[in-house]
Amino acid sequence: MKALVCKESGEVDQLVLEKNWPDPQAEDDKVLIDVKAAGLNFPDLLMVQGKYQTQPDLPFVVGGECAGVISAIGKNVSHYKVGDKVIAIGGTAFAEKNLVSENACYLMPESLNFEQAAGASITYFTSYYALKQRANLQAGETLLVLGAGGGVGITAVEIGKMMGAKVIAAASNEEKLQLARDMGADETINYSEQSVKDAVKELTGGKGADVVYDPVGGDYSEQALRATAWNGRFLVIGFASGPIPKIPLNLPLLKGCSVIGVFWGTSTLMEPETHKQNVAELRQLFDEGKLNPVVTDRFELEEYEKAFACLSERRARGKVIIKVAD
Repeated sequence: MKALVCKESGEVDQLVLEKNWPDPQAEDDKVLIDVKAAGLNFPDLLMVQGKYQTQPDLPFVVGGECAGVISAIGKNVSHYKVGDKVIAIGGTAFAEKNLVSENACYLMPESLNFEQAAGASITYFTSYYALKQRANLQAGETLLVLGAGGGVGITAVEIGKMMGAKVIAAASNEEKLQLARDMGADETINYSEQSVKDAVKELTGGKGADVVYDPVGGDYSEQALRATAWNGRFLVIGFASGPIPKIPLNLPLLKGCSVIGVFWGTSTLMEPETHKQNVAELRQLFDEGKLNPVVTDRFELEEYEKAFACLSERRARGKVIIKVAD
């Protein structure tokens, strides 16, 4: 099968698109998926560079989420059958076939196509868990979303608005901000031109944001924390800009706010029933048309370097998708 393989840690140009990588075989509690499309995420880039919290053994096939059709099942699989359209997390997503545990599969919402579904899991699952369980976001509260035009940020805008919050979307250019407005943002901040702290204070009459959703990190985190309201919740999602910020701990003390880590992947193991309920609720929201995944950047598997560049250079609007097969 064709597969995008990382043989040594480094930059994307060191990856190899193999034409005859060994096909995985269905076994025990695993399902084999004919991949149609895969979602590209910052952890994929960090794994290639050898910088992620957990690293697969070399060599490994890149990619952590996909959508496709089950072509074979292991002997202990009970929830799926050959022919089911599914979303899968983990395994070898940037390849023609992906072998994953049945517990890492979810039936594809009927309202989504393969490209939408391929990028729906990690972003929507993260944002829904973050805003519902970790932040306990309430209707009428103000939500500030950094990186609002990117794959995970735009889902926070959409979900936050659906939950009844006033959403302030912050991003680096007008094109991304327009996408955020299209997805429901009430106010926008171009943080390449404005101070996040000053803009949020002005937009909230000096109160600040009740909840901050930060997948960006770097220099913007402290600005956003300084714009957090009393009893606010600052959600640490990730560090797409690169640097991990060093936050002065006097700020949460003086502002009476909470800094809350959001590690959705581990939460699925520590809180399996919560995760199961969230998935069921999200599936219903997709099928009711209340959530609509945005895909604006599509690439063929052979164009993987362009796809990674779109992500790493922060040009992506919505989710970056790699098309694997028709």
